[in-house]
Amino acid sequence: MHYLIISDVHANLTALEAVLADAPEFDEIWCLGDLVGYGPNPNECIERIQDFSHVSMAGNHDWAALGKLDLSSFNTDARDASIWTQAELSPAAREYLNELPIQIEKDGFNMAHASPREPIWEYILDANQAYANFEHFSASICLVGHTHIPIVFELDEQRRRCETKIPPFANLLEFDQTRMIINPGSVGQPRDGDPRASYAMLDLDAMTWEFHRVAYPVEITQERMRARGLPRRLVERLEMGR
Repeated sequence: MHYLIISDVHANLTALEAVLADAPEFDEIWCLGDLVGYGPNPNECIERIQDFSHVSMAGNHDWAALGKLDLSSFNTDARDASIWTQAELSPAAREYLNELPIQIEKDGFNMAHASPREPIWEYILDANQAYANFEHFSASICLVGHTHIPIVFELDEQRRRCETKIPPFANLLEFDQTRMIINPGSVGQPRDGDPRASYAMLDLDAMTWEFHRVAYPVEITQERMRARGLPRRLVERLEMGR
């Protein structure tokens, strides 16, 4: 089985379409949350992913769009975008988001938007945070999103710490018995200094993982955001990948 792994689409339909066009053949999509928020096409992104066999889970911006989170915990731009998204969602899109689970285990992989310890909100930003999360899932591999940064944390059980790996890698990441927490990065709102959409391919037959980047016409998304009156800072940061 071959899986397309995506996260943090953030209503960026142009980036999502670029990923779908660029990705090698796959059997199913695994989406790690935040289909909506920030971007201009929330309904269209939700509709598009349903064209494929997929599993998805709820992220913090998905919950914010449903009114399940207190928006006072968001910065001003994220709050304004969430308020716009709340008003924009169709009844069908709202129903879809409302039914998403916060954590999934499938084919021996644990999946959560933020972390296995706190599936909706915690950011796994460094090796210490990653190490603390390994006791909160039993699978060998946990897939997370939320930080918008592609990264791998490998557990070194003997030394009681994590090793951090940042792409690009020279070869495919091959799974053995090492426990890992892996983030594929963001499709629609990268924040690692690279504006290209980020995704990954998981090959369960070969037990390998491969990070991918694909350029997309950022200016189309920016134009749509401006037309909808979304915050200027959110528009401008897309071209910087920050």
